[in-house]
Order: sequence, then structure tokens, then C-alpha cells
Amino acid sequence: MNFKRRNFIKKSGYAIAGGAFGGAFMTACSTKTLPTMAEKVAPVMAAIPDGPLPDSMFKISLAQWSYHKAIFAKEFTSLEFAEKTRALDIDGIEYVNQFFKDKAEDTNYLNQLNQRAADNGVTQILIMVDGEGGLGSLKEKDRTEAVEKHYKWVNAAKYLGCHSIRVNAFGVGTREEVGAAAVDGLGRLSEYAAKENINVIVENHGGWSSDGLWLSGVMAKIGMDNCGTLPDFGNFCVERENGQPWGSPCVTEYDRYKGVDELMPYAKAVSAKANDFDANGNDTGTDYMKMIEIVKNHNYDGFIGIEYEGQTLGETEGIIATRDLLLKTGWALHQK
Repeated sequence: MNFKRRNFIKKSGYAIAGGAFGGAFMTACSTKTLPTMAEKVAPVMAAIPDGPLPDSMFKISLAQWSYHKAIFAKEFTSLEFAEKTRALDIDGIEYVNQFFKDKAEDTNYLNQLNQRAADNGVTQILIMVDGEGGLGSLKEKDRTEAVEKHYKWVNAAKYLGCHSIRVNAFGVGTREEVGAAAVDGLGRLSEYAAKENINVIVENHGGWSSDGLWLSGVMAKIGMDNCGTLPDFGNFCVERENGQPWGSPCVTEYDRYKGVDELMPYAKAVSAKANDFDANGNDTGTDYMKMIEIVKNHNYDGFIGIEYEGQTLGETEGIIATRDLLLKTGWALHQK
């Protein structure tokens, strides 16, 4: 982070003036909401020391999914994502492939992404890949097709200077069946990615992948340096009513703290999921102090990516609230 803490409230989206984000942001968020949030959070944030977090802590990035409503509404595109991220004083970006699905092999487009990132001084970290098939599919033909569909995203990640692609290990079957299939699918993709010096990382993203013990066991069986995990603070629903990994109420949820602890030995990125916040700026669903302590106990000092999915705050305001919470937590742990 490259801004001074004493100027924080003036620059933050919580500030009543909201000048740093322009008229569009102020139109999206009511003037009634912003002062109330500012009054609640400003005293908490004022206690944060000046300057960036120490290098021994972690860096902060922004997952593009945090802006999925705005992007789906065509308010801006992936080409503007780096600028949006820098405007929030965030140093890294995590792309989502579905926002430029047909551009994986378009070097002109990828060159533009590289230039925008360089112009705004942000690091391109990874591409979250969805919609290319389940790498844990029990059908070998489907699994092979999924592996091969990911090749172009490995190549795109290398072109952009990312270190990883995030993939899904989804499959329908027993714990043992999907585990064996995922070892094969992820292993084969990781062999291809290793040639390009790219990591293949799996998020707890529904189904068996949201069982920390299952996913860490898959990683142990693969045993490749470039195959790892992306622990997400919130995606620990193992079973939903419709039998799919997304889209309906959760029936069985894995303990998120236990899950993150089990996945951290293989982590090459971390996702800070956030939804709603209390009057002190804390997430109401996850104890960030407890969670970040788990992350730091594994000596992780890489990027932690903001992934705001709440409904109460607008996307920009929710991203800022998550950023502030990470800063507050990081400094509190550093000062222990």
C-alpha cells in the first residue's frame, strides 16, 4: 500500500466528500449511507499507523469478481480494472477469465492488459478460471477435455506475468472417486503448466474441494511444487440442496478456520472473502483476526486478495471496507 494513513479518511470511499472516486461512485452510494459508515469506521481506522504494512506481513490484491456486478452491467471492462484497483491504493490484481473469455489467445488484448497494469503500477497475480470443465470429473474423456481447455489460460497467465491460474477440482462421485480423478486431472495440468513456470492452484470452491482435509490430501498425493491451493475464507459449503457446488442453500458446511489451516501448507494465494460489516468495520461472518493469524502461522507473506460479495454496501465501498479490515488486522497482529 502506498498511501499515508493520516490521509486515509480523506482518500477512503467512506469520506463524505467521496472525491477520490468521482460522481459515478457518489451516485451509486447514497449520501445518507456514506456519512454513517464514515462516522462508525473513522475512529477505528484512525488508529492504524502511517505507511504500508511491513514486508513480513502480507500484500493486498483485488479479485476482479469483487466488481462482477459492475462488469456484467458493462460499466467498465477488464482493460480498466488495473486503473480501478490503483484508485483504491491496492497493489495487485486477480483476473476472472469469464470477463475476457474469448481473449485468452488474443495477444493484442493481452498486450493492452500488460500496458494498463504497468501504467498503474499494479502486479498481475493470477487468473481465476471457470467454465472450462471439472478437473475432478470421473469420466476420463471429460477430464482430459477439461485439462486441455485450461492450456490456453496457462499460456495467457505466462504472457501476463501472473504466477498462477486458479482452477476447479469439481467432480460428481464419492470422496475417493473424485479424489482419484482430481489427482489425475490436476496432475496432468500441472505437468503442462510446470513447463511454463505457472502454478495450478485450487480454491475451496464447492463440493469436495470445500473439505479442507480432502483437498489437502489431493495436494499431498500430487506432490508437485507448482500445484497448490488458494484458501478462501468463506467458500466452505460441501453440500448444497441441488447437489451442485453453487446456486442453492448450503446443507453441510465445513469449519472455515480448520479448512484454511489445512490448506495453508499448499497455499500460493489467499482470498479474503467478505460480505457484511459491523459498526467497527469487522466482517460479521469471519473473525479476520483469527483467520489472518492462521495464515501468518504458516509464514505466508504473499498477496491476500479482496473478494467482496456483500449486498448491503456497494461494490467499491465493500472493497474499501475489506481493504481497511485487512490493514487493521495486519497492523494489530504486527504490534502484538
